[in-house]
Amino acid sequence: MKKPVLHLAAIIGLIAAALSIPVAAQGEPVRVAEFLAECPISHRLADDPIVLPNLAGASHSHDFFGNHSTTARSTTPQSLEGQSGNCNPVSDISSYWVPTLYRNNTAIAPTGVTFYYLGEGVNNPGAIQPTPYGLKIVAGNAKATGDHDSIARWSCLHAGHVNPSKNFVTCPAGTMLETYLDFPQCWDGRNLDSADHKSHMSYPVAGGCPSSHPVSVPKLRMVLRYPVSGSTSGLRLASGTGQTMHGDFFNVWPRAEMERRVRNCINVVMKCDHAGNHG
Repeated sequence: MKKPVLHLAAIIGLIAAALSIPVAAQGEPVRVAEFLAECPISHRLADDPIVLPNLAGASHSHDFFGNHSTTARSTTPQSLEGQSGNCNPVSDISSYWVPTLYRNNTAIAPTGVTFYYLGEGVNNPGAIQPTPYGLKIVAGNAKATGDHDSIARWSCLHAGHVNPSKNFVTCPAGTMLETYLDFPQCWDGRNLDSADHKSHMSYPVAGGCPSSHPVSVPKLRMVLRYPVSGSTSGLRLASGTGQTMHGDFFNVWPRAEMERRVRNCINVVMKCDHAGNHG
């Protein structure tokens, strides 16, 4: 009598059942509130259209992602409308920028750049609203003097045993230096910018937005991976130490595209692809 042959899926199911591990049904959407854009470096300029508007060359060097046309004069959403970008999806012509990374005096471009829009951070993702068109957000502290005033986070891709730090970390050979910044996601509901470029936004408190900033929008997480491993000697940002890592975001997503993704991905807690679709 022939012994029954168990297929791999059945074996996995039996193991999962024995260990009480839930197994998602085949084809079932991943229940994570997320959509994303991947945008390689577009250009490099000593400009900052949010902090130093209309002052070309007045900033430290920044690496720009997304909209190809961003300069110090890109102060209104209309200045970026109708321009091309390099994001996937192509509908995202927003502008993102971070300080340039150097080893000694050689600039190092990130080889992987992903911008995640997430429903985490607040307890009710169903109440998250689309990011307002033209909203400007800054995360991090370009003038940080230590860990106490920094929100930077550096780690090593595929090397979880290396503890993350607010400054550069030594990554094993074959891995990459990685950093990410979480942007504030609570909006005051009125201002697309503020004098200090931060007061119109706030981080959530205990899973909710404070009454001063009652509108929750998707949390933007900026993740960059650099082809760097080994010694951190000579590494610096254009703004200073790794603790000064900061990022800027100028939202020029087409309104309908942003609204669709928030409705179809964030509010219903679904992981979407680049096109904003799930399942």
